[in-house]
Amino acid sequence: MKKVRTYNTIATIGLEQFPRDSYEVASEITHPDAIVLRSHNLLNEVFPETLQCIARAGAGTNNVPVQRCSEQGIVVFNTPGANANAVKELVLAGLLLSSRGIVQGMNYIRGMQGELDDSALAKEMEAQKKRFKGTELAGKTLGVVGLGAIGSLVANMAISLGMKVAGFDPAISIEAAWRLSSEVEKMDNLSSLLSRSDFVSLHVPAIDATHHLINKDSLASARPGVVILNFAREQIVDVDAIVTAMEQGKVGKYVTDFPVQALLHNENAILMPHIGASTREAEENCAVMAANQVREFLEHGNIRNSVNFPPADLPRTTDFRLTFTNENVSGVLGNVLSILADASLNVVDMLNKSRENLAYNILDLEETPSQAVLDKIQSVEHVVNVRVL
Repeated sequence: MKKVRTYNTIATIGLEQFPRDSYEVASEITHPDAIVLRSHNLLNEVFPETLQCIARAGAGTNNVPVQRCSEQGIVVFNTPGANANAVKELVLAGLLLSSRGIVQGMNYIRGMQGELDDSALAKEMEAQKKRFKGTELAGKTLGVVGLGAIGSLVANMAISLGMKVAGFDPAISIEAAWRLSSEVEKMDNLSSLLSRSDFVSLHVPAIDATHHLINKDSLASARPGVVILNFAREQIVDVDAIVTAMEQGKVGKYVTDFPVQALLHNENAILMPHIGASTREAEENCAVMAANQVREFLEHGNIRNSVNFPPADLPRTTDFRLTFTNENVSGVLGNVLSILADASLNVVDMLNKSRENLAYNILDLEETPSQAVLDKIQSVEHVVNVRVL
């Protein structure tokens, strides 16, 4: 019986992916094989030796100690793209809210409650509506920073709205490039994108290279009155620089899913309570994707959408599968194969993949290895862990 511990509320449809006859799924399990979570903070958690993988039902893994997991041979999954449409639609809302006087107009109307009869109210609204005049999105330029699962959807959406789109992503994947409209103009750097954009939407992860990507220096290249939309991560924007830029008129509005105290009373800040992925569909998509990735790994050793292990997908050719993780140094795989050969265990098929300091191996054998063989493999220098599936 495999054991999965859950944190937060995971959509029922996701939990239903685990067959009840072979999985125990609960929030009280103390020695799980896997963890499935959303935003719960695991940074200070001590993991049991039984833990083999962690699946984050969402894109960001800032709440998971990824480096420590790598050292312990724990695979960390995320679910890229599962909440992409939800975030895309909220970006659209942000574009509309920042270009039209929607919120201001609604607040003004609310403030007229009980003061005028319907006829007088209609006349007042007609007289005052010029105060809330905005601009249309069509014909404006949207700069998209980061053209992954979400960024490419945002770019294509903007094209369909009649906007011009400039995109910047130095690490764009081939898969993302295929998803992207040919009408998106590729920028060579952030400065070029900022200088020609009326709106800029950010869709990059929070890593060292993107910390305060939007700051005083980068904003110097921006078109006056630019609208910055941040539905990615709080850390990629220097809030103090944004506040100063709004005071100077350099930034027209800042739309974000990450409110902080410095923005609460700024009339040019449009703040949302971190609801980018808060739709029923997104939560269900993330839960199902996370659960299926956990099952595929626990049952077959295959790895899809890991943030710390290499992708590894090998169709089964026998009933006896061995996997092992090792530090990415030469000679380890050869030593393991020698142990199997000495035990007369034939390897029918195998896969060896590496990512930075880690290597991961899947070997299909003609028969199951004994515990003595497994102990020998585990004792090989630089081997982190061994499993038989």
